[in-house]
Amino acid sequence: MSAVLETAPFVPPAGPGFWHRALRHPSFVIGLVLSLLVVLAAGLSFAWTPHDPYEIDMALKLRAPDARYWLGTDPFGRDIASLLLVGARASIVVGIVAVGIGLVIGTALGLLASAKRGWVEEAIMRLSDFGFAFPAILSAIMLTAVFGPGMVNAIVAIGIYNIPTFARITRASANAVWAREFVLAARASGKGPFTITMEHVLPNILSVLIVQATIRFAIAILAEAALSYLGLGTQPPQPSWGRMLSEAQSLLFQAPRLGVFPGLAIAMAVLGLNLLGDGLRDLFDPRLARKR
Repeated sequence: MSAVLETAPFVPPAGPGFWHRALRHPSFVIGLVLSLLVVLAAGLSFAWTPHDPYEIDMALKLRAPDARYWLGTDPFGRDIASLLLVGARASIVVGIVAVGIGLVIGTALGLLASAKRGWVEEAIMRLSDFGFAFPAILSAIMLTAVFGPGMVNAIVAIGIYNIPTFARITRASANAVWAREFVLAARASGKGPFTITMEHVLPNILSVLIVQATIRFAIAILAEAALSYLGLGTQPPQPSWGRMLSEAQSLLFQAPRLGVFPGLAIAMAVLGLNLLGDGLRDLFDPRLARKR
């Protein structure tokens, strides 16, 4: 029994073997590169931008791309390239915090439901069903009606939307682990539900949570862009990809680049994170790993 308990905890694939397989996986490589480009753009904006993204100069409005303004200027004379770089910050901040809220609270609820079962599990699952009735945009509209629009309200709305998703995935994955032989052996040795959850259940579902967090990150970026497009997310003067699309909609025939560039930025970020999550799912799945 002791030998089983010592070898039971799952250790996520790492080291040369994991990276050797990862770098041969097209989805993982492409997703990692695209995701790193977005992160690097946000990081670079703290140290350097081609121009001041907050400076308005109506004399330069709708200027075509040239050597000075690489992507041209918007209707207020602001440099589009600088706006895209700084706008990446909002997307990443909203994604990290909103997914973090859903991951921490949802995982805790899912583990509790799996460990306790009975009425506790039923109550948590029914609360999750209730949470699914309020998607991010609807939650943001309700929060805006009470507290006004802003990034914080968008983060809270998206975070609340993520909680039931993580709770259900955690509970389903944890239930499968609770039925494993090494968990039964741990229970027979006198370990309590909390100890078993932390030492055996949680380590064995980490890979599932990592993949899901990556995918939800992409959804959070898309939701933040949608909320900003509707005027409920990031507020001026802070640049936002979604608000850049909103400002460009009346000038699409006159200057289509105003909508193309932020649209491509959103598409690149979402595509990169989805491909990264798809690659991680394949790499963490033992059955798929053996085939590669």
